[in-house]
Amino acid sequence: MFRFVVVFAVMLIVAGCASDVVYKNNTRSYTVAGKTYQPLKSADGYYETGIASWYGKKFHGRKTASGERYNQNKMTAAHKTLPFGTRLLVKNLENGKRVSVVINDRGPFSKGRIIDVSRAAAKKLDMINSGTARVQISVED
Repeated sequence: MFRFVVVFAVMLIVAGCASDVVYKNNTRSYTVAGKTYQPLKSADGYYETGIASWYGKKFHGRKTASGERYNQNKMTAAHKTLPFGTRLLVKNLENGKRVSVVINDRGPFSKGRIIDVSRAAAKKLDMINSGTARVQISVED
């Protein structure tokens, strides 16, 4: 009976850990295509307007910069400097649709873009066909 209780307790602990990703606060600078980026220590009060793009199948299953595997069906995004684990509200300024995403990757590195959202997020923002959209991003409270 004792063995059963111990095994059950371990299973509960493992199941609880599996549902929440814990991001390390990685603030080390990094360089892409000759440009150096310095991740922010805090996302408090962050707000930006610009062009969003999305990424999907080609990257599905690959490791992200945070170490998590990219899943195009989750509500995640890539940003050049926001801390991993930051929860953002992304609003498509062309149609008013909104979605909540978590930063788990770095990018986009295409000129003029401020965020890359997952395919799932792009679908909710109704930007799959266009590929890009003018958006407003802000940290969720």
